[in-house]
Amino acid sequence: MGANEAIGAAAGEAAAPTPAPPGRRWFLEGVAADGSHTVHEVAVVPFRVGREATNELALQAPGMSRQHAVIVATEDGRLRLTDLGSTNGTYVNRVRLAAARVLEENDVIHFGNAEFRLGVLGDSSLPTTLTGGDRTMIAPAGAVLSGHFVPHEKQLRELLAGTGLGGAVQPIVRAQGGERFALELLGRSSHPDLPASPVHLFALAARMGREAELSTAFRNHGVRTVAQLAPGTTLFVNTHPQETFDPAFLEALSKLPHEGLDVDLVIEVHETAVMEVERMRELAARLADLKVRFAYDDFGAGQARLNELAEVPAHFVKFDFGLVHGLHEASTAKQKLVADLVRMVKGLGSMALAEGVETDAEAEVCRQIGFDLLQGYLTGRPAPLDSLRGG
Repeated sequence: MGANEAIGAAAGEAAAPTPAPPGRRWFLEGVAADGSHTVHEVAVVPFRVGREATNELALQAPGMSRQHAVIVATEDGRLRLTDLGSTNGTYVNRVRLAAARVLEENDVIHFGNAEFRLGVLGDSSLPTTLTGGDRTMIAPAGAVLSGHFVPHEKQLRELLAGTGLGGAVQPIVRAQGGERFALELLGRSSHPDLPASPVHLFALAARMGREAELSTAFRNHGVRTVAQLAPGTTLFVNTHPQETFDPAFLEALSKLPHEGLDVDLVIEVHETAVMEVERMRELAARLADLKVRFAYDDFGAGQARLNELAEVPAHFVKFDFGLVHGLHEASTAKQKLVADLVRMVKGLGSMALAEGVETDAEAEVCRQIGFDLLQGYLTGRPAPLDSLRGG
């Protein structure tokens, strides 16, 4: 069979469309020019997409070929997408198709610049009364694909519900003596379809507006695991800036003691929160009622607002990696600046913690300067939560 014949067969030119096989009902969700969502049910197969009016989904959009792509059914009731040699390509989850691909629910599909998300109906009704029509799709010209929908939304929802939640812990040690003082909890994922790195996971969550939920999920999972494996541990836990002053955050913290969790929590608050003095004062009082200590994180990464810090002193101040890294090779002026900051922080009653300590030379300077606590690869790399078993 020649290339043109293969394309024609894939496009369904040899056979008229027939009803989609019984079972799941699939639909393509798009965004119209006015911002409203459009829904196109894949009610027949082959389901052809392109500029020509004879296609099951006809799109007058920039970058659309006359016959752009086709969707057919597989034997097990799923859908398979094939690009029909279009000029601007067909993409699934932002990867251009080089061959036919079986689709999954929530896949994000671009036909050229026209963006859709594949959905499956849970009942007999479409998610909206709008089922296509002559509405113009949002399809900006140019090489950059639009981003109305987010790949891996389903997988992130699964993670938030508990599937694949994991974590790691990194030791925090006393500067003098080196014994372990606490652990910091770090979120991780073992979901097979998601990256393990929290940086990438929070970037995905940001596109969905669910960063606070991800932070909460990591924290709850980690606290419960550490309480089970290493009861009595002092545990530093991160918060996302969006949840710092959220009443739901404090409500969730208030429930932990009732679960019998034996963990001494230290809540890490980003240094920028110190500038909201009244809200920070209220938060500190609520945390004190819960017998939860707090730390200012990333101190020195931006403006070191010592006046505001003095208004609501923290139990701990974590000096940013940028101030600590290479401190043994820094100028005398920089070393003096850091030493002055450490002295002022300790004068407020806070313990000074140096983050990112990687060498013996850095650690020695930190001790001389007066840091109380050290954290970094020198004193211990992050280890899976399971490493706490038996010790």
